[in-house]
Amino acid sequence: MAPPPQHPKNRRRGPAATGGNGRPPRRMASRDAAERAAYFARREAAAVLRRVLRGDATRRAAGSIKSLVYSPTVRNKRATFALVCQTLKYLPILKEVLGSSGVLNSKWKRQEELVLVTAYDILFGQGIAVSGSVEQLIMTHKDTLSSALDRICAKKKVRSVEDLLGNKTAVKPKPRFLRVNTLKTTTESVVEELSKIHMVTKDDMVPDMLVLPPGTDLHSHPLVANGKVFLQGKASCMVAVTLCPKPGWKVIDACAAPGNKTVHLAALMNGQGGIIACELNKERAKTLQNTIRRSGANNIQTVNGDFLDIDSNDPSYAEVRAILLDPSCSGSGISTERLDYLLPSHSRDDQDDASTSSRVLKLSAFQKIALSHALSFPSVERVVYSTCSIHQAENEDVVNAVLPLATSLGFELATPFPQWHRRGLPVFEGSEHLLRTDPEDGLEGFFISLFVRKAAGGDAEEPNEDATLEARRKEPNEDVAVVAQRKQARRRRSRVRAFSSLRLSRMILCSNWGFR
Repeated sequence: MAPPPQHPKNRRRGPAATGGNGRPPRRMASRDAAERAAYFARREAAAVLRRVLRGDATRRAAGSIKSLVYSPTVRNKRATFALVCQTLKYLPILKEVLGSSGVLNSKWKRQEELVLVTAYDILFGQGIAVSGSVEQLIMTHKDTLSSALDRICAKKKVRSVEDLLGNKTAVKPKPRFLRVNTLKTTTESVVEELSKIHMVTKDDMVPDMLVLPPGTDLHSHPLVANGKVFLQGKASCMVAVTLCPKPGWKVIDACAAPGNKTVHLAALMNGQGGIIACELNKERAKTLQNTIRRSGANNIQTVNGDFLDIDSNDPSYAEVRAILLDPSCSGSGISTERLDYLLPSHSRDDQDDASTSSRVLKLSAFQKIALSHALSFPSVERVVYSTCSIHQAENEDVVNAVLPLATSLGFELATPFPQWHRRGLPVFEGSEHLLRTDPEDGLEGFFISLFVRKAAGGDAEEPNEDATLEARRKEPNEDVAVVAQRKQARRRRSRVRAFSSLRLSRMILCSNWGFR
């Protein structure tokens, strides 16, 4: 195996490698540095590509392409991102070329992702690479691969490789949204700093949200690195604001990773009270913990386990007042942002109606069970059910199916962000309380619903989000006697409701979904 390129100071400098003054020519040093950077970028890209392809094949993605590339472990993010995206774009062609030429044999199969990245870089990118055994393999067979590519173009009667690519969806530019982490700084100080180099405006609806021009890249900015701001979409931020937990409350984030909404809840609660953040997947749980550390939140307890395994009648959860349920979904509302159109599964999904695919229907069944479980906690007052899906089966249909159970437990739908123009699809009475966002609005495709338990002898009342948040930032802790009275009342309600709610939920689920 050829050794990787060494740092120039570790190389022996012979007469041929020096100029008249004993120093290496600038052109050679520049070329060496570029080759060294390309060598390591290909390997970082191969590592990301491996995780992307394995996650896509198993439908258990560790993260989006962007989140994997912009993780702290990747050093050359710009070059790695370009290589991963372009390799995925050319993936069918690369596999066909390598397969027909016999280059990707059993010896190199274990390094398949690196072979794919290097083949793209040599055939369609830089055109040459001299360091590394995989680079030497592709360079040795470059003529063979080029001939195979010509044969494929001739067979498919196209003039160029670009004609083989097909129609790949391009991402429509959207404003760059970012959320100020008020646990570490203030919105005014962030605006002051960013305004030196960018045009910055405050969002008119979501508190502590700033809007920058499309294409603004802040991934390496110190404010992002130290957790003072989070690169989070507006629609995503609307979810935690909708739940609107009070400082001092006990809250559950049922499916928490990667953790942006979790730490947003912590900020809304001024770091007071407690948040239980559940995440079943071990790798995603690590991402969640990293997000929490970066945010500086100290009132979050992570649980690497299934939210459905939590006993809602366990005394440990008797004081849970709010639950955010943003469960696994198809991600159809953010598929373009996530660059899912580059994944192999995207072309397979296009063959069927994605909204009624077996995967979406299975997700919908799980979402109904998860939402029913969230509503079963005896003291919970507010439950948000949200997805980043555009499919009715995962949104309105889930809410409609669980609504009888919710009503029986004293919940009703409230209207988050009543000033927002896009509401739920009119498929059942009350869907006007639901909220949708859409790429047409310059946002991701999200769905948000809010269940509020009606007060004894009264109706659920949904306050204005902006005024409520501002008031909660300033309000003192509740009187101890009042808190004690509320706890005692909730315990009395829970004893009455504990058995009946579980039995009733099973009856409703079976009748609505045909379970036997």
